[in-house]
Amino acid sequence: MGKVIFNSDDFGYSYGVNYGIVDAYQRGILTSTTLMANMPGFEHAVKLKKELPNLGVGVHLTLTCGKPLLKNVDSLMEGDRFKHLSYYKQPFEVDGDQLYQEWNTQIQKVYRAGIIPTHLDSHHHTHTFGMNQEVVVALAKKYDLPVRGNFERKEEVRHTDYFEPYFDDVGETNVEKRQIDCSINEYLDRLISVLREERTIEIMCHTAYLDQDLLNGSSFVYPRINQVEFLIHSDFAQQVKRDSLIELVTYKDI
Repeated sequence: MGKVIFNSDDFGYSYGVNYGIVDAYQRGILTSTTLMANMPGFEHAVKLKKELPNLGVGVHLTLTCGKPLLKNVDSLMEGDRFKHLSYYKQPFEVDGDQLYQEWNTQIQKVYRAGIIPTHLDSHHHTHTFGMNQEVVVALAKKYDLPVRGNFERKEEVRHTDYFEPYFDDVGETNVEKRQIDCSINEYLDRLISVLREERTIEIMCHTAYLDQDLLNGSSFVYPRINQVEFLIHSDFAQQVKRDSLIELVTYKDI
């Protein structure tokens, strides 16, 4: 039997993102999310989580979106904000201690809000880049938390046996923008087989409702809305619910 985590990134990004995540959890097959401690929707997300005790909430370590929580992390900043993702798409150098302190502060903020995190991952997968891996491994060991296993040093931490990175494509109506090399139906058929056969699985997704913050701040918008509907109403969602070989869980259960 596969223990399956459907995790939506970006909890705390904005009210619209938060409400989309909560709807996909309450009405659909979403089980988990990861929280951005530095974004404007953080307090709203915390309030929603406290009304949903069984929603798994991890920390979405942030390095490329919004402003850092600390002031003395100049190597991570451009002006008063985090550096753009493009900085990390090439050979880069940041102060490892500054990165550790900033990400540690983000984790601590989640704990102080009364949430015990289930796991760690990162916005734009920045924990998978270069020396950033060393920092996330150290933090995972400090807090005894699993980490999304899409990076080279995953064997040093707890992680799921299988990570599915392409589920966002179920919300993408433009075929040319999809990452998969087959039809959606073929992809979903293959995925169902994985969910039955692997022991533990994380499926990454991005669910949200559209608001001005998301529209102005992200280039990935409308597929998020479609994913909310898919996780609630699709035949795939109903099949996952009914399948006796698939158990919907959070990172607390692995």
